[in-house]
Amino acid sequence: MRRIYPDIQDNPDIVQAYAYPEGRPWLRLNMVASADGAAWLKGRSGGLSSAGDKRIFQTLRGLADVVLAGAATVRKEGYGPVPPRDWWGEIRAGRPEVPPIAVITRSLDFDLDDELFTEAPSRTIVITCEAAPHERRKAAARHADVIVAGGESVDLAPAVTELHARGLTRILCEGGPRINAQLAAQDLVDEMCLSISPLLVGGGAARILNGEPSEVSLRLSQVLEEEGVLFCKYDREQSHDRAD
Repeated sequence: MRRIYPDIQDNPDIVQAYAYPEGRPWLRLNMVASADGAAWLKGRSGGLSSAGDKRIFQTLRGLADVVLAGAATVRKEGYGPVPPRDWWGEIRAGRPEVPPIAVITRSLDFDLDDELFTEAPSRTIVITCEAAPHERRKAAARHADVIVAGGESVDLAPAVTELHARGLTRILCEGGPRINAQLAAQDLVDEMCLSISPLLVGGGAARILNGEPSEVSLRLSQVLEEEGVLFCKYDREQSHDRAD
């Protein structure tokens, strides 16, 4: 792997390249897309991935306090608990050995006996709303830490505030596209990490944001490259920073 922007460097330190800024909460999106903007191939993002993308994916998880994902992504991608990595020791010093998964869901339509809820080293978090089925909420609370944010649907702004209140201020969102769109529309995105696969996909695949319109100005801060795959990091334009 090499860095090609803002300077040229072979074998950059990936952990340092994706280190979180100090002293403030930070919400990072991480997505992979084809060259024509598709967020998945044959229904899953894994078809767009590469060895370099997987290394960066694991690095971002190791750096994060919590991994946020929508229920559709969790089901489609077959999420389980985040597995510990031996090399995470230093970057997770003073924190649990793995970050918890936080699942956004209105329906709570999960198998609560799944390993995501029964075997997670860090207790899984479920983010739902007041309109969620009451009995399902009670059942979920026996297996997970439940956050209720919003009335008829999940409101991501108070959900993020609740994560911060739990000390989970370095948030890594892995999608999907509808969750990304909601976060952008509510002005909650600080950074976008985008792996661009050298494939043309076409068809009906969604873009990495799919849903509510938004306009968030970003600044390209870094580009890494490996085997034709580009790993772009965009930070929020300073002039558009929201008040903390």
